[in-house]
Amino acid sequence: MTRRLLKYMPLAALLLLAGCSTEISPIDRENSVWDKYFVGPLSDALDWFADLTGGQYGLSILIVTIIIRLVILPLTLKQYKSSKRMQEVQPELKKLQTKYKDDPKKVQEETMKLFQKEGVNPLAGCLPILVQMPILIALYNAIMRNEHIGEHTFLWMQLGEKDPYYVLPLLAALTTYIQQKMMAHQMTPQMQSLMIIFPVLIFVMAMNFAAALPLYWVFSNIFTVVQTYFIYGKPKPAVAAAEPAKLKSSSGGSKK
Repeated sequence: MTRRLLKYMPLAALLLLAGCSTEISPIDRENSVWDKYFVGPLSDALDWFADLTGGQYGLSILIVTIIIRLVILPLTLKQYKSSKRMQEVQPELKKLQTKYKDDPKKVQEETMKLFQKEGVNPLAGCLPILVQMPILIALYNAIMRNEHIGEHTFLWMQLGEKDPYYVLPLLAALTTYIQQKMMAHQMTPQMQSLMIIFPVLIFVMAMNFAAALPLYWVFSNIFTVVQTYFIYGKPKPAVAAAEPAKLKSSSGGSKK
């Protein structure tokens, strides 16, 4: 149950953003604790870096995105480490489920013993995600609700308007797909089926938002792709996972 929660948490965050109205209210530091301590400071950071770069809010979004992602990197690494440990014990978990398939209570007891023996905490990956989500949502709000961003341009785009050429929506969808492809070997077949749904959803959303938001998604996705490469290395081809089973099958056939 915990692993499912962890895997579907990004989807929940994505749907949360999808449900956000395109009618953005101004940042209210006086009456909103969220705006005063989270959204407001990030909006100020966007303004500050834009001043340093000659009013280039596109570069400011890039800089703030990188800084935020580096700040939460230790949490991300902890999440990856927890996920990796859970994967390592999966073969043993499957053995227990097969051995005690008629006794769910016994499966639960033996699973807890296995976690204690291997030093695995199934909840360890929850905290990093729960901490990251408010930060990333606050950054999303800061970008969308900053009153100055919409008045500036970046490359061919007016940041406060939709990309007329749909280049950003396409890049946002493409980088989302690449990001998921990098993690495909960590996904269940059910999650892999979302590899097409996510990019399509991102594309449709990016078409309906001002260019500043899909620009942020592109920057964030590229950072995630690079980060994943350095943590996990090159993505493993799907056939690699099937190879051991194939060898085992051929070995079993030769014994006959």
